[in-house]
Amino acid sequence: MKKIGNLFQWLLGKPAPSGDPVAAALAAYRDPTANSLDLTRRLVARLRPNGSSDTSLSERYETMLHLLENDAELAAAFRTHIIHFTASRRMVTFFTDSGILPGTGFFSEWWRILGNRLLPEVPDERRLKDCLHVIYDRSDDWRWLDQIPPELTQRFWAVVAPAEELHNIDWRAILEQMLDSVLLLAHRVSGLGVDNELMRTSPDFDDHTPRFIALSTEAMDFVNAFRLALNDPEVSAADDGRQLLVIADQCRETLQRIRKRAMTVGTSLHLSYILTRSEQSVERLHELVCILDAGLQPAARKEAIDAWAEFARAAFVAENRRNSLRFYISQLSRLMAVRVTENAARSGEHYICETNADYHHLWRSAAGAGVLIGFMALLKIFAGGLHAPLFVEAFLFSMIYGLGFVLIYLLGMTVATKQPAMTAQTLAGLLGDLKPTRSADLERMVDVVAAVSRSQLAAITGNVMVALPVALALGLGLSYLLGAPVIPLEKGAHLMADLDPLSWAIPHAAVAGFYLFLSGLITGYFDNQAAYSNIGPRIARLRWLRKLLGNERAGRFGNYIQDRLGGIMGNFLFGCMLGSTGVIGTILGLPLDIRHIAFSSANIGYAMIGFQFALPIKAVLWGVLGIALIGFTNLTVSFALALRTALGARRIQLDHWSPLLKAIGRRFRQQPRSFLLPPRQPASVDSAG
Repeated sequence: MKKIGNLFQWLLGKPAPSGDPVAAALAAYRDPTANSLDLTRRLVARLRPNGSSDTSLSERYETMLHLLENDAELAAAFRTHIIHFTASRRMVTFFTDSGILPGTGFFSEWWRILGNRLLPEVPDERRLKDCLHVIYDRSDDWRWLDQIPPELTQRFWAVVAPAEELHNIDWRAILEQMLDSVLLLAHRVSGLGVDNELMRTSPDFDDHTPRFIALSTEAMDFVNAFRLALNDPEVSAADDGRQLLVIADQCRETLQRIRKRAMTVGTSLHLSYILTRSEQSVERLHELVCILDAGLQPAARKEAIDAWAEFARAAFVAENRRNSLRFYISQLSRLMAVRVTENAARSGEHYICETNADYHHLWRSAAGAGVLIGFMALLKIFAGGLHAPLFVEAFLFSMIYGLGFVLIYLLGMTVATKQPAMTAQTLAGLLGDLKPTRSADLERMVDVVAAVSRSQLAAITGNVMVALPVALALGLGLSYLLGAPVIPLEKGAHLMADLDPLSWAIPHAAVAGFYLFLSGLITGYFDNQAAYSNIGPRIARLRWLRKLLGNERAGRFGNYIQDRLGGIMGNFLFGCMLGSTGVIGTILGLPLDIRHIAFSSANIGYAMIGFQFALPIKAVLWGVLGIALIGFTNLTVSFALALRTALGARRIQLDHWSPLLKAIGRRFRQQPRSFLLPPRQPASVDSAG
């Protein structure tokens, strides 16, 4: 009730009661001898929401503005404290570094953030940048700062920076530091613009180097002209900054061109870091020049206030998030993530069946993989029967899985569970271009979803329907040759227990699904590295290889490895993860293991051999249910994680799930067959008659 009463008093134009915490914090500014930093810290503490359920931030901010706008004496005292405090601090690092990646490098900043969590830094109160950490002393202050409506922050800065105050000595000190910051940013971009990494990525970069060099010269001309205008208010600045902004835009265009090329030829963490830091510096240079130019023109004062309010808001938020490891990584991850997911997306296109021929080809390739999986499952059973030391057992399991998956990949065969991590990237790319208001876009998206569904079904049936009979045939054949069941009864019981839906089978299937997702990222990462590092030509230059194969064949071999390095490493490391998880769980005493649908289908066949087909039908059906749930978990986890990563890498915010889901539901009701089987071939027409 007290808050409601205060709100009514504010609406009626009455001053807030003395007990109001915001009013009390503002009243302290009337003391000219008070410490400005402490005053501002206490005011921010009064504005700060009390938990996520506090929704009165705008109300308190409105109260502060109302008091300042309707009490000239209070506003003058407040303004004097804020402006003098700001002008007496070192501001260059605030203008050039807040919200911009540091020049120390990726891992140096990584360790600084981690070290700061253990031993917090001591702020230097002589620098405005550090004072912000004293004022906004909570790591999540950026959340509520970001929620303040822009029109309120514009009103705040209009109170702090009225036109009649812009030529006093404190404002002159602030403007001088802004000009120094413009020079520093221009020199930084010029230096980054001739970095060897950028030249390496863009073959024609030498043609654009003069732009970066000219940026420093033009910035110096702008700063000199601006200072001349400040010294004599009757002299207008001969340089309004337009030419400087034109050159800055040309530099930004060159950086964006390098980004696009990096999407094709590959990128590195260092290149991503340089590009991000350069683009941020160019953007900051643009912001400062616009603020300075507008502030010098009385007619553009409102534009200057609005530009400053927007800049200060972003800089305050970024500075508060400076020690957030997650935010730091997100600043860099987009170029790398998009490049990695784009590689996976191109692989995913091969797993989508559009035609009847594609469907049957995919089924045959999955069936071929099912044959090899039947052999791999038996080898793993034999390796487990050796009861070797844990390290040796993990190595054997990893080699069986890893080399087996690599062989499947190189032979052009398909493992069903590898599809979701790849097709999710393709779907994400299509979702980014989806316009829900256009029915043609929705129908095309539904076509792809249906094709993905039937492709996945074809791969699963190819793996499962072949792995099981292959396991039975191998088990029976070896048992006949050996004169005894090749699978002991105890092992058969263990294999059936692994399929029990009420055991750890489903969580273990989720672990395998996570590994499937990781293998997709690993594939994309090594594809990127192969392209970026020119692996093919470098392999072709190996002297021993050229002596062995000749120059031409060595070149072809290098290109073959470069084209398939991602798939080889993704499959091999995926196999190593599957093979070592159970042993790691044993060492740690944790219930860690994996379940994979294709291997589970082979294992039920070997379990039947161990029981000599004496299993009750109920037990078999229970195992089949476990296989189905394992497969569903494998596919769902890997697909969901891959889709989320791909959407995040492309910064796609989907607000139109509802129209898409409705369109998919409508298609499923009208044409359920399209989600399960390939489209029917049109009947041939006899042209003769």
